[in-house]
Amino acid sequence: MQNLPKKVRSKKLSSRVDLTAMVSVSFLLIIFFMLVGELSKPKVLVYDTGRDRGCCDCPPPHYGENRSITVMLGDNNKLIYYMGLLSSPIVAPKEIKYGKEGIRQELLKRNKSMLEYSAALGKPGRGITVIIKPSKKSNFKNLVDILDEMAIVNIETYAIIPEFTPQESELLASN
Repeated sequence: MQNLPKKVRSKKLSSRVDLTAMVSVSFLLIIFFMLVGELSKPKVLVYDTGRDRGCCDCPPPHYGENRSITVMLGDNNKLIYYMGLLSSPIVAPKEIKYGKEGIRQELLKRNKSMLEYSAALGKPGRGITVIIKPSKKSNFKNLVDILDEMAIVNIETYAIIPEFTPQESELLASN
């Protein structure tokens, strides 16, 4: 027997795999897809027109035409306002001026009386709601001026709606 060289055997390395990173990524993906799934659900605001109660002409149960003032902006700095619904207004439509002696004074007076009335009913802090309707012929300065009046008078609830009813368009064109 000759002296044969000994075979060198390689050491076997451990076959452990560290799965910590993969578990972390899995949890992040699960959280991401749960969040995306929750955010992608459609949010719907139900508008009650009264049709589901079987009546077509009655207003929604929480109507507030006695709290609403509609302000329409026309061309040449024209400003028309009315309170309530145009078909049966609490304050008839009339043209008024911008500024301290015009729309600001009217808004202050109406908001103060509505705040007093709502406080007497036990619902303090419910002032008027102003619906601002700029026409296509009104200029941007008029819209900014009326928004400034909302801030000065401290009207908390107002909306800008660019659509006019046919009666409102007729009223704006006639005056």
